[in-house]
Amino acid sequence: MQVTRTVFQFSTILCALFFSTSLLSQGTGTVKGFIHSESSGEAVMFASVSLEGTSHGVITDVSGFYSLSKVPSGEYNLIVSSIEFENVREKVSVISGKVLTKNYLLKDGVVQLGGAEVSADSEEQRNSVRMSVETIRPADIKHIPSFGGQADLVQVLQVLPGFVSTGDQGGQLYIRGGSPIQNKVLLDGMIVYNAFHSIGLFSVFDSDALANADIYTGAFSAKYGGRISSVMDIKTKDGNMREQKVIVGASPFGAKIMLEGPLKKMTDKAGGISYLVSMKHSYLEKTSQFLYPYIDGGKLPFGFTDTYGKITFGGAGSKLSLFGFGFSDHASVLDDSTGVSFADYGWKNVGGGGNFTIVPPGSAVLVKGHFAISSYGIGLEEGNLSPRYSNVNGFNFGLDFKYVLGDDNVEYGLEVVGLETDYKTFNALNVIVEQTENTTEFGGYIDYTISRGKLIVQPSIRMQYYSSLAKFRPEPRIGMKYKFNERLRLKLAAGMYSQNVISANSDRDVVNLFYGFLAGPENLQSEFVTPSGQTRAVSHSLQTANHVVAGFEYDITEFLNLNVEGYLKQFTQLTNTNRQKLFPDDADHNDVPELLRLDYIIESGFAQGVDMVLKFEQKFTYLWLVYGLGNVDRWDGSRWYDPVFDRRHNVNLVASQDFGKNQEWQASARWSLGSGLPFTQSQGYYQSPNVTDGISSDYITQNAGDITIYYAGLNQGRLPTYHRLDLSVKRTFKDVSGGDLDFTAGITNVYSRENVFYINRITGQRKNQLPFLPSIAIDWKF
Repeated sequence: MQVTRTVFQFSTILCALFFSTSLLSQGTGTVKGFIHSESSGEAVMFASVSLEGTSHGVITDVSGFYSLSKVPSGEYNLIVSSIEFENVREKVSVISGKVLTKNYLLKDGVVQLGGAEVSADSEEQRNSVRMSVETIRPADIKHIPSFGGQADLVQVLQVLPGFVSTGDQGGQLYIRGGSPIQNKVLLDGMIVYNAFHSIGLFSVFDSDALANADIYTGAFSAKYGGRISSVMDIKTKDGNMREQKVIVGASPFGAKIMLEGPLKKMTDKAGGISYLVSMKHSYLEKTSQFLYPYIDGGKLPFGFTDTYGKITFGGAGSKLSLFGFGFSDHASVLDDSTGVSFADYGWKNVGGGGNFTIVPPGSAVLVKGHFAISSYGIGLEEGNLSPRYSNVNGFNFGLDFKYVLGDDNVEYGLEVVGLETDYKTFNALNVIVEQTENTTEFGGYIDYTISRGKLIVQPSIRMQYYSSLAKFRPEPRIGMKYKFNERLRLKLAAGMYSQNVISANSDRDVVNLFYGFLAGPENLQSEFVTPSGQTRAVSHSLQTANHVVAGFEYDITEFLNLNVEGYLKQFTQLTNTNRQKLFPDDADHNDVPELLRLDYIIESGFAQGVDMVLKFEQKFTYLWLVYGLGNVDRWDGSRWYDPVFDRRHNVNLVASQDFGKNQEWQASARWSLGSGLPFTQSQGYYQSPNVTDGISSDYITQNAGDITIYYAGLNQGRLPTYHRLDLSVKRTFKDVSGGDLDFTAGITNVYSRENVFYINRITGQRKNQLPFLPSIAIDWKF
């Protein structure tokens, strides 16, 4: 009853906002519409739409939508401009109380004003809060030296401020002190539980199928919920509405193909129907045997297959897209002495869903929605140990409303997320840890952006309800930007965040391929000792955090920009695996202290640091310098410790240059450096007593049991510094059998730095990350 009442009350608020927007426009008119590419039918993102001679101007969103509201009645020249397309100029008549719809198809071309390209990114930076967010487009991905000659989103993410990767093989991405489960990944509105493959250098996404990716590293607005650290909002493009297109590619690591085209062509007056199909497959475990015999005897036991399909109906305004996907991954851990696999790991994720855009006739409101269902399973079989597995069956549904009020805009919406988790593993003492749980989350938000002269304020609030816990949690958030002058902008953001899904893996391992997911457990300890020594009652099992971010943006020149942000994430409550568990948590052991029988315990902590990004982008030259200084600490109720992703210093330098008569050549370089990550050292070894015969065992005269490791302090050691240089050169050949042929040659780890992967605790043998690794790749687009 409580959740029904909460949803009803919030729905009433949304309906009131929806109908009140029409009243706000009395006495003025609205011009709205969509901007698409004439050649492909794709939405034109971040194009400038303005009324000449007035202050009315906006940037199109990722769906190509724009809305100019509160416009006094009269005749105006409407201008549409974008760096990739020809300008459009048309006279329009605005009538008081009416909504004028104007859709445009832009012709390909490069628009230059005063000899300089118009930068949509700069315009958005000046006119929105844009705190702790990086926008990635396919063109950005092409600037990074590609591993194996194939461009991939994950290779761009690794150079972004605040990102820490634990390695080339089996590595995970950690964002400003948040673990992978605390980072929400959305694909066309659907929650993705594992977006990166075990080799650590490829994602499940086809870079050629991506339209846009917004990466929020902290202090994000109330539009997003259910995670306490960061959000990756990734959107795929619609299939070509005008003509058939094919991209095929191959390298020593794998092959790919993407097909797109119209099932019904879009016209100037009506939308169409298009399809997009993408598939990637890795065969590195086969090719490494004869191409890279110097790497572990040619044994790189990694493989994956990713498929994605999409059908889009409409495109000129309202539209519906339906998609389906299947992602899978497998890897083996080889014995250092025999080369034989002693652990096999794999995961699979399948599902489907859709998203839609509705433009109500005569209304300036834009309605978007998404729905999806998925099934994810991961497993690890290791020698004679019991299998470990984790399964997640889930669904999510959401509605988002947007209305532009002159220089201001309001967004509001609802979201429902359902999860069924089934999880089983064991701790270091071989005590079984398992859980089966069903949970549903309800969220609603209001996000209002107010622009007044030099000041932009974005207050928002999210109402989150966790049904399995009967827990309602309001989460206020705010972002602000002050335009000090034309070049300097100051910004500040803060907010409260929560989530009810956790992962369970060992903090003793620098690399852990098995990453299980489960709903927040209810059987946590009743009390928690804070760092100050005070004892507080534990009232819920949510993970919670508070964020504060402050910084500035400075345009040094028209093409050179500096962005500096300092951040603090206070993790007020975290859930982690109980390393001290010795007994089952059942009725027979109720007299045992909680910390010796519970599967999970409460922790707290913080992440703090400073990120700096210096960007130079001008026509064919692309330079990035990224530096991050960070510190992450965890408190488990009795001690402070550094988690395995606590990297103090992180440096990335990226350079890309197009050259040649027609810029058919591109050279790219990336150098990365990271200070050593924490790990738990092995302090000694002993043979445990042989008690196989129980109480009658003669442990004095019988042979001893297995070798047992005596660990040093938790994560008190540090691995050596990581650094690596990657280079690539690409040559584009035009009009090859009716298409363009890209030939790419690259080298990963040019000077073959021996970056440590892991050290076998028993034998002491060291396993390194990938060494000097040359590759070539061919992509044919026709």
